[in-house]
Formats: sequence, C-alpha cells, structure tokens
Amino acid sequence: MSALPRRAFVQGAAAATVVTAVGTTAAHAADPVTVSAEGITLVGNSDGSLLVRDGSGADRVLLPHFMIKDSVYGQQRTWGGTPALVTLSDGRPAIQVTYKMATSAAAVTVTGTFDVTPHKAHLKWEVGGSATLLPTGFMFARTLYGTSAPESYEALTVWQRDSRGGIPYEVNAGRSYIESWAGTKGFFVLPTSNPAYTNTTWIHAPGASTGTTTAVCEADFVLGDLRPRAAGAIAAARPLGVEVWTDQPFNLYRAAGQEMTLKAQVVNGGPAAKDVTVTWWARDFAGNVLGSDTRTQTVAAGSGWDTSFTLASPTQGIVFTEVEAVAGDDRALARTNLSVLPDFAYRAGAESMFGISNYPWLLKPGKDEVLALLKTLGIKWIRIAYAGAPGIDTATLDAAGIGHNVELSGIPVGGSAEQIAAWADTAVARALDAKAVYFEVSNEVNQPWMSGRGADAYVRDGLKQVTDRLAAAGSQMKVMNAGLGGMDYVWTENFRAAGGWDLIDVFAFHPGRGNFVPDYAPAPEEWTQGSTGVYWNFLGALRKARQVVDEYGGDKEIWLTEAYAATKPNAWWTDTYRHAAENVLLQLALAKSEGVRGVNWYQLHDSTIHHPQEADPANVEYHHGLMNRDTSAKPSLLAFATAARVLDQATFVRWLSFDDEEVKGLLFDTPDGPVSVLWTRKDGYVLNADHGPDAWYATPEPWLDPWPTKTDVLLETAATGGTVRVLDCIGQETVLTAEDDRVRLRLDGAPRVVYGLTDTPEGVVLPAAATAAAIDEERTAR
Repeated sequence: MSALPRRAFVQGAAAATVVTAVGTTAAHAADPVTVSAEGITLVGNSDGSLLVRDGSGADRVLLPHFMIKDSVYGQQRTWGGTPALVTLSDGRPAIQVTYKMATSAAAVTVTGTFDVTPHKAHLKWEVGGSATLLPTGFMFARTLYGTSAPESYEALTVWQRDSRGGIPYEVNAGRSYIESWAGTKGFFVLPTSNPAYTNTTWIHAPGASTGTTTAVCEADFVLGDLRPRAAGAIAAARPLGVEVWTDQPFNLYRAAGQEMTLKAQVVNGGPAAKDVTVTWWARDFAGNVLGSDTRTQTVAAGSGWDTSFTLASPTQGIVFTEVEAVAGDDRALARTNLSVLPDFAYRAGAESMFGISNYPWLLKPGKDEVLALLKTLGIKWIRIAYAGAPGIDTATLDAAGIGHNVELSGIPVGGSAEQIAAWADTAVARALDAKAVYFEVSNEVNQPWMSGRGADAYVRDGLKQVTDRLAAAGSQMKVMNAGLGGMDYVWTENFRAAGGWDLIDVFAFHPGRGNFVPDYAPAPEEWTQGSTGVYWNFLGALRKARQVVDEYGGDKEIWLTEAYAATKPNAWWTDTYRHAAENVLLQLALAKSEGVRGVNWYQLHDSTIHHPQEADPANVEYHHGLMNRDTSAKPSLLAFATAARVLDQATFVRWLSFDDEEVKGLLFDTPDGPVSVLWTRKDGYVLNADHGPDAWYATPEPWLDPWPTKTDVLLETAATGGTVRVLDCIGQETVLTAEDDRVRLRLDGAPRVVYGLTDTPEGVVLPAAATAAAIDEERTAR
C-alpha cells in the first residue's frame, strides 16, 4: 500500500442517491459473501475488501479501502471491515461492509453498500459521526489485476435536444476512469472527479453532504467491451445510449474516394432486453444526403450493439452525421463530423500570420497527430509554449518549423518590490529559456473595458520590469503589451501616457465579435459597452488599431493574439456553425488587408483547460474552437485552412469598388496571380437579427443556406474563354467557364475566393431579375 497522498481538495458537492438496506442475512464475519448478475460478481471478503469478477469468473478489481477527508481528522482511510448480505428496498441482495476506522478517527463511521445489475456494480459509501467532514476530498482505493494498458480518464457527455428547437448539443454526464483487459474493459463512473487528484492507488470520488454530520459517496463500475459514453449510459441506467466515432484522427481524411467508416455503439441501460431501431444519416455542406440507413436489433440489458456506416470521402469538405436509437418512447442520439482536407505545401514560413492561441494542449489522440494537424492547417505560431506548459514542447515545435511565443500573467500589481522582482525574474527566465520570439506581457488587463484603469500600474509593475531584464540579458526578443480585450483605445492612450508605447515592439489586442459580420465597422464613438455591446466588432476594431499604431508611431506590428468565431448553440449573440466558417475566412482576409502581422486563433478545439473535454454548453468561451469537443472538425477548421492556403504568400492590394456599394471585395496579389474575395451585404450586417428578448435562439442546422438575397455579378476574367476557380468558405471548389472575357458569379453574404480574374475584376452588378437576354444586351452595349 502506498503512502497516503498529501493533497488539498477544492470543496464542492456531487448529487447522491441514498439506497436503504432493510434486512440482513446472517453471515459469519470471517466468511466472504457474494452477489452476482449477468457479466459481474462481487465478493465481500472477510477483511472488508470488495472483489469484482467478470462473467467468466476472472478477478478484475479489488476495492480495499475508502478514505474520508475532514477538517479536524484530516485524511483517514478505513482499516478493514466486516461484510454481510443485506436486502435492498427493491428486494435485491447487496453486500454491506461495516468498516473500521483508526483510533484517531473512532467517532467516524463508514458503511459501504454494493449491489449489481447486468454488467454493473453500484458502489455507495455512507459516512457519519463528524460535523467537520469535507466530502469533496473523499477517495476510494483500487487494485487492478492483469490490465493490458494504463488507466485512462475521460469526461462523459450525452447529446440532448432543446424542447424549443434549435440544434442538439452535449451536456456533461459524469467522469470515467477506464481499465483495459484483453477483450473487455472496466469503467469507474462518477458524477464528478478531478484526475489531478487521482493516483495509482486512490481515485478521487467527491461525495455530498446528507446532513450536518453525514455524507454519501456513490460510483458505478461497468464491465464490458464498451465505449466510455456507452458505459456511462449503463452506469446511469439511461434507457438508451449512443456513442459514435471513427478510427481516423480527428475524423479527418486527406483525399477523395477513401472509405469513411462511422462506427456506432448503442447500449441498453435498462433492466430488460429491448428491440432498438437505429437511424443514421450523413449530409454535406449543401444539405445533400450522402447516406442513410435504418436497422433494428434486440439488445440485452446492460449490453451494447456495435454497428457501422460507410461512405466515400469527397475531394474536400465536411460531412455532418447523426445516429439516433429508438425503443418505444426512449431515444438517444449522437453526432459527429467527418471531413476531408488534402495536404498543402505552405511556403510563407516564418512570414506567415497564422497561429493558434491558448496552446494546443489537448494531445488527443497524441502529440504526433496534433502536430500533423497544425501543419495541415498552416499554423506557424503558437502563442504560449515553454518548459512545463501543457501541449507540444518547444523542441518539437522548433523541429517542425513552428514559431512559439510566451504569454505570462500574474503581475503582482501594487505589490512589494520583492514580489514584483520575483515575478519578473521568473517570467523573463522562463521566456528566455523557451527561446520565445515574442513575449506578451500578461493578458486583458484593461478591465473594466474602456475605463482606462490600471495602465500606469501595469507599465510600472509589469511591462517595464520585463523590458529592463530583457535588455540586461541582451535579448532581442520582441515584446507585446498585454493583449487587450477589444480595441480599448481609452486604455491605450493612458498606456502611452505612462510610457508603455515606447517599450513595446508589438501592439496586441483581441477583436471580439458578437452577432455582427466581420466587416461591420461602426465608428468608435458608436461603440456601446456591455456583454452584447457594439464594442465587440471586428473590422471597426482593426481600423481603430491601425489608426492608433500609425498615429503613435514606432512602426509597431499588430497582432491579434486572440481571435475567434464562437459557436455556442442556440444563442443569438454567437455564430451558427455555418456563419462561423464564413466569418473565420473573412476575418482572416480582413486582418491581412489591415496589415496585421499575426493572428492567433482562439482556440484549436472546444474545451477549457481546467476541465478537458468536459461539455460546457453555457460557457461561451468553451465554444471558441475550430474543432468540436470530440476533436472532429467544425466547418470553421476547414475555413481556417482555406484562408491559410489562399493567403499564404498573399499581399493585399485594395478594396474592390463596385457600382453597387453593397457588393464587397478584397483584392490580393499571390504567386498564383490575382485573388479576389467577394461577398455582399444585401442582407445587412447583423446576424441572427430575428432573435427574441432573451439569450436563446434556435440555431439552424449548418447545412442550411442563411442568405436569402442572391446577387449576380459579371466579373472580368484574366483570359478570354478561360476558367475561373471559385472556393466557398470551406474550400470546396467550383470551376466556371468565361464567356468572352467575363464570368457570371452569384454572390450573397458568404465570402467566396475567386481565382482567374483580372486585377481590375469589377464588372457589372446585374438586376435581381437578370435574364440571359439582359446579359446579352449588356455585353452588346459594351
């Protein structure tokens, strides 16, 4: 037995269900007692430990001890116990263990009650006798027999639909520690747990108070050849559960014509066998049904049904999928996306502006796969990388040709000279050790927004401390101010007045964006504050930043150290999945047009670093990823790659000017010739404008076209009768053939990338009801 861990646990509480024992069957204290169900057996040993056997009788897990936490007694484990058979209120047998505690905690009582249903053991420990219990620190010990792989941890989720409509989304459904043996797995499923507090002996198992001197801790152990979320459904006794996955990292394929296999596991978490019907469909970005099927099978209680669906990969694009299981009135569903993104030879190198913020720290399925994805996306900068930081180490990034910076916060503003010096010494040493190219000194210190508060103290206690030490070290590292939340020109003026402007090489800020298209650029005097204020606009913020940099001087670079297109479901303030892809492409093109040196996209995948891969539907920052929680691509990921490829070595030339001011365009010069990015604003600058008074909004499915107004434009082509390549926001290509020296293109609010036009492509915007005869008449008139 290993020594007891010395840890501090955050207080909290998890819901628990109390099960009452109503009778006991006589058993001698020295005799083991046993309960069994299909696929699982529990043995209460005479020493108070609990042995778990599988359906073949093989020993799998021993649960020898329970540990309490108490503000007076500290951490105290059980020291043996006495097992007995009891009868539960529903008539089923269970094992009850009356545990012994050390003399130093003799007032504390611990009783365990353990029962089984098919393939599942329910574990419950009731603690009493102390008014100073800290249930969030409870733990139980486990010994594993003959496992074939190390234990892993996974947050569990379940998909649900909102009764008001909109799109389905994931919610949390517990935590799981996964044990593996040849041909089967075991899952410790808990309402909550922090894996940082779990070690090879003890599992962190927070309990809940049930009275002033009592608390309860509950968990389940599921055995079977199951997936984590399927096991979670059995643990929770949900009537049905579904999990979907592929064996391809990120469900991302590289070429057309590959067999894409979507796997599904359907489980019956109920008490009896049932006939389950599974319906599957797959749609592309335009909503075309690429595949569908319906199947039925009888699924035993506590068991799973594995099935799969296949389709061929397109040249490039995204495939939305759903699997739904139905049995009578019971339903469960799961969704994921499959995507195709060919490799690309990026050439910009260190001159690239494309980066990722909040370090790519979730290394699933592994570091090599994440690194390969970064290369595929054209990511050449990591905002935060240093020794000890989560994510990919700096040596690996260097070998891959990916530049890395640091952002370090925690400035002890207003602290003692010793505190300030200690922070600065540590931060600068960390940045120098990492060989960072840029040092971003803290993050979003300009709060409250537009108040101007704290700029002088930030310069005094943070920024100048850093620049003095870098100068003393002879470092050429470039320095950024703390990336500002929004384009806070009030704080920036105070920052300059405090001497900060002359200390930085880079002006950094975060142009947040609400339900406005990226090219919405209200004048700064029109910016309203608040969580849904016009302050959170993109192009207007970029233009104000450019004005400030030009006015203050010093030839500062501009970096957007956080940029995003959040996709919180069923909320009007954030983007739909389709709008997000359109806006990712346009935001990056606009950043290039305003001379931005670098853009760090926030972030690679939906999650929060303190709760990896847990669902957090109410937290808008959770939804900033280019990928979903399961690391499958959002359309946004393909849009980011499209922008990175189109703009890899592009130089901005000018805004295009059409006779119709609602037709918009950017012109870039590239090694492949002129490239135009075109769109319209016939449908306005506000997204989800039909929302109601509250925050909820029925998000449309991502394959639905959200732009009602279509505008036909005749554009000047580079070659008479030549071809024109048109890319949509996710990089899907359409080839058009010019008639004479013009090509007709239909535009709407979604940006399109066009190759094969001249460097003066502005042609004729046709009337809404333009006919072929009208086009001929216009051509003749020319």
